[in-house]
This record gives sequence, structure tokens and C-alpha cells, in this order.
Amino acid sequence: MTNDPPIIEVSIGEQRLRLCQTDRVLFEAPASTARNGPGEIAGSECTPRGWHVIRAKIGAGCPVNTVFVGRRPTGELYAPALREQFPQRDWILTRILWLSGLEVGKNRLGKVDTMRRYVYIHGCPDEDDLRVPGSHGCVKLRNGDIIALFDRVTVGTRVLISV
Repeated sequence: MTNDPPIIEVSIGEQRLRLCQTDRVLFEAPASTARNGPGEIAGSECTPRGWHVIRAKIGAGCPVNTVFVGRRPTGELYAPALREQFPQRDWILTRILWLSGLEVGKNRLGKVDTMRRYVYIHGCPDEDDLRVPGSHGCVKLRNGDIIALFDRVTVGTRVLISV
């Protein structure tokens, strides 16, 4: 038995997220990363690569499909009719794991700062296709999967995003 802390691995190429501990996969789920591909520059809407850490966990206890704007619940619950009403919204649902870069000059500080870019692992509408890149830079998961992951990680859990 190992005492190594678990880490989250996000594969942009596979569009998959894994929670691993040493050589064991504890949890695995389909994911969707940025439509614009990998990249670190602010305003690029790309998914930043490299080592990150969960800076904050947001949404504990909120109902499935809670809509977040600016990391705060809006009081709405997502439904397809709401999407029809607001077709341009970037749907951030259910739970948020806010990421902070650990590599100065690559994903931390200046124009490449992941946290200041508001990059999260978060829930999305269950009808979204998670086998293809489709986010604005975040890592999207199904609502059930973000809840399962949220409940298994802590603030400070390391996250590796790779191609």
C-alpha cells in the first residue's frame, strides 16, 4: 500500500481524465478540453499544459445542474430549454475545481497564469459530446463524473495536463 497522494492526469489527445495513485487508476472519465487546442496565453481559450494544483473546490452540496457564473451559483438549474434561451453561455455546472499553475513562465504568473485565466475542471450539460475538444479552455466532465471526482480530491491535489 502506498502513501503517495493521488494526482489527476488530463490527456488532451485522448480527451480523458484519470485520478491515479502510484500505478493505479482510481477513477477515469471522458473529458472535453479546449476547442482551440492546447496553449497557455491569456485570451487564447486554450487548455493550459503542465503541472497545476487544485486551488479551490466550489459547489459542495449544490444540486446537480446548478449553473455557475463567476464561480457563484445563479439560482438556475440547467435544462435544454435554458440553453435555448441563452445559446451563447459557457455552461459551468454542478461543481468547480479551480486550477492554479505550478510552473512559473509556463502556466503561472504573467500572461500564462492559469488561475487568472479562470481555468477549471467543471461539470457541463450531459448532452455535450465529451469525446471531442469543445470547451473555452477548461476541462469539462459529465455532472456525475465531476461530483465523483470532487468528492475524491482535496485542495492541493496536483493536476498534470498533457498532450
